[in-house]
Amino acid sequence: MSVVKHFVSESLKKTEINEFMRNEFERAGYGGVDIAKTPLGTHIVVYAVRPGLIIGRGGETIKELATVMEQKFQLPNPQISVAEIEVPEFNAYVIASRVASALKRGVHFRRAGFWALQQVMEAGALGAEIIVSGKLRTERARFEKFRGGYLPKSGNPAIKYLHKAEIHVKLKPGILGIKVRIMPSNVPFPDQVQILEIVPEEVEKEEKKGKEEVAQESEKTEEKELKTEATKTSKKKPEASEKEAELKASEENTKEAP
Repeated sequence: MSVVKHFVSESLKKTEINEFMRNEFERAGYGGVDIAKTPLGTHIVVYAVRPGLIIGRGGETIKELATVMEQKFQLPNPQISVAEIEVPEFNAYVIASRVASALKRGVHFRRAGFWALQQVMEAGALGAEIIVSGKLRTERARFEKFRGGYLPKSGNPAIKYLHKAEIHVKLKPGILGIKVRIMPSNVPFPDQVQILEIVPEEVEKEEKKGKEEVAQESEKTEEKELKTEATKTSKKKPEASEKEAELKASEENTKEAP
């Protein structure tokens, strides 16, 4: 198998696992899965709003899930752990599933979209975008966006911190697609400057070193100035003594003259 086929097959397997878990644990508030291969086996982390429904009584549900991962998806020695989502409004899968369940109940797509957007923005997100596409009102398919806040589409913050999710819902008119993008709060942007009120200890040490070096340099310069002044005075003294001797000799000559 070539390298390209290997990565394509791995990504397809991950999407299949994601869809299976989303359909299986919709009531638990499924929020995504992380799959990592280790020397001991395959480590799987499932994110959910209510992790107790995934674990089950005495861990029965999670044991059944491990057997399904090993038999159906051929994952060697799966080790499954469940993590709780602290802020469900910042998870794109949770918001998309909420919009999908609202559409299944017969709620109008605009009401569902604005309701989900309001929940995300009230939770403190920097920005969010919800796109509902398909046969919304007529036989011709179209899409409608619900957007609020600041949501970058390119750059490092959009690649690293932006949460994305896409879910499809089957209704009477046809299949509707729901895309959700959320930018959570406390995201470091490259154009934001942070001013530190409390100076770190390392900076204080560097400042002290700089002050000590400046003081040492000033002391050295003062010593050099004193030495130069002493040498100048020592050079002036013999000149003054020679002038005094000449004056004395001239006075003696004037006295000896009649």
